[in-house]
Amino acid sequence: QVQLVESGGGLVQAGASLRLSCAGSGRSFNMFAMGWFRQAPGKEREFVATINWNGDSTYYADSVKGRFTISRDKSKNTISLQMNSLKPEDTAVYYCAADLVATARGLAYKSGPNYWGQGTQVTVSS
Repeated sequence: QVQLVESGGGLVQAGASLRLSCAGSGRSFNMFAMGWFRQAPGKEREFVATINWNGDSTYYADSVKGRFTISRDKSKNTISLQMNSLKPEDTAVYYCAADLVATARGLAYKSGPNYWGQGTQVTVSS
């Protein structure tokens, strides 16, 4: 069974840091663009950060640029999202996604990536 499993979410205070991880299983994701999306209560899902298959191209939402960093470890079939200087408005369920044909920028705006994870909750208190 092919899966993306997120981990690392939690409850933190504003200004703190968290590191999310997404582990792929059931197949290699080395040729996939991968990324992070989030959905806050009452809002639509939005893209946060994406990375291309080779790891040499990344794309960030303006709201997280300079605070979040996406990376991937192809040997472990994982991607990570280092989140610094967290704000209450970063509170959301964070989802991992993967797509075989998209670029980093393309994945950010693709409505139906090949795979989604189940999500991990991030809550930032003020």
